Formats: sequence, C-alpha cells, structure tokens
Amino acid sequence: MESEYKLLSGAMVTLALATATLVMLPYMQLSDVQAPAELKPYTGQQLRGREVYISMGCVYCHSQQPRSQSQAPDFQRGWGRASVAGDYYYDHPHLLGTMRTGPDLLNIGARQPSVDWNLGHLYEPRAYTPGSTMPAFPFMFTLKDKAEEGDVVVKLPPSYQPDGKVVVARPEALDLVQYLISLNRTYPIDPGVDLPELPQAPAQAASEGAAQ
Repeated sequence: MESEYKLLSGAMVTLALATATLVMLPYMQLSDVQAPAELKPYTGQQLRGREVYISMGCVYCHSQQPRSQSQAPDFQRGWGRASVAGDYYYDHPHLLGTMRTGPDLLNIGARQPSVDWNLGHLYEPRAYTPGSTMPAFPFMFTLKDKAEEGDVVVKLPPSYQPDGKVVVARPEALDLVQYLISLNRTYPIDPGVDLPELPQAPAQAASEGAAQ
C-alpha cells in the first residue's frame, strides 16, 4: 500500500511539473502578445478559405513558420523573416505545419499576389511549376461552354486550356485564393528596420514559361 501511495504521489508531481512547463509557462509568456499594427484580421471570405485550406490538407505539406537565418536559409529562399508569436494573433488554431513537401506559405501573398496565378496553380500546378508534386484540385472548378455573368474564368497557359471549354472557379477556390493572398507577414518586427522585399513570380511570366 505504501508503494502505491508513493507511485501515485510521483505521478501527480510529474503531471504537475509537465502542466506547469508545457501549459502554464507558455501561457504566461504569450498572454501579453498583441497583434502587430500592420496585421489585419481575416475577412469572412478569407476565414472560409482558411477552412478550405485545412479541409484540403494543405497544412500537411506546407509550413507557415519561416526559421531564423541562423537556423536555415528560409529568408534567402524568399520565405520571409523568422516568424514571431504576434504573426499568428488571428490564427485559431495556428497552422504552423510539420513538414515542407512544398514551400513555406506564411508570405505567399507577398511573393505571389496574383489571383489568376493562384487559381491556375490550384487547377493544375504543373502548368506553372514543372515537376511539382502538388495534387491538382480540378473539382474546385467547373468546365463550361461559355462563361456566364459573374463567373471568374481561370486564365490558363494555352497548352493546358481545355478544348472548347472555359474553366470557372467555384466559390471554395475563390475563398482559398483570398486566404492565400492574405498570408503576408513581411512587415518588420522592429519599426526602425526595413526588410528587403521578397521576390515575386509574376503571373504573366510564369504562364508564358509554362506555355513554351
């Protein structure tokens, strides 16, 4: 019986220490974090797109946490400065990710702000990035003989354009693209420091290169 009490007491102490270290201490450290002035709350459409991002499993292949230059060349890759807690102020839950089958996306809206490029990339990634392992999402689009009023037509490279059809983006594709474009954490953490601009991949250049 005495050993059982010791075992139970040891387990309770271990649980208390783990809770203090992994829950209470981080909570206290982050309780005063505020949103950076340049960071804006998500719009309703962007929040819907965020749910599509989660449901489509994008978080399994893309991270949203650029590392510091002392740890990895993420900044040189054009992925942005190392993220800080305030960058995720409006993210519930956060989507840091666990692996990088594809590039980090925390600043995809800064380096690729084109709606046309992002829609085309969702419809057929290899039309814009040859050799990409990203799955295509054609079910997020509709093929029509002719576009109707209000339709958003996807401008694909000629070699990927369906014969006699137009590709129209469905609402979930439009929402997802608006979420991706909102991912822009290029503002400096120190207001007195100017960060170099991230390289952008113009939609027109990408389309022309894929069409060749």
